[in-house]
Amino acid sequence: MSLREKYFAGWGFRTNKPSFEPGEEISAFVTGHDGDAPVARIGDTILRVEGAPGDALDTRVRLRVDEFDDNDHHGTATYLETVGRSSF
Repeated sequence: MSLREKYFAGWGFRTNKPSFEPGEEISAFVTGHDGDAPVARIGDTILRVEGAPGDALDTRVRLRVDEFDDNDHHGTATYLETVGRSSF
């Protein structure tokens, strides 16, 4: 492996539309509501959060992805626990 390859090992570009697999567990901030359900936005990807407590807005939560549409970058996830609060 060359010095250049060693230096850039593990580097990659992030996307503004990440994809998720059903069953995958992630943490994200609850940023708003879609009707009566809280939503977590990760870039331009939107996950509708099922089972979140009423005070979930602006909190970091752990989620399990239930369904995800790779074309629209929308999906649903189940609330597992609150991980932290926002600092703003």
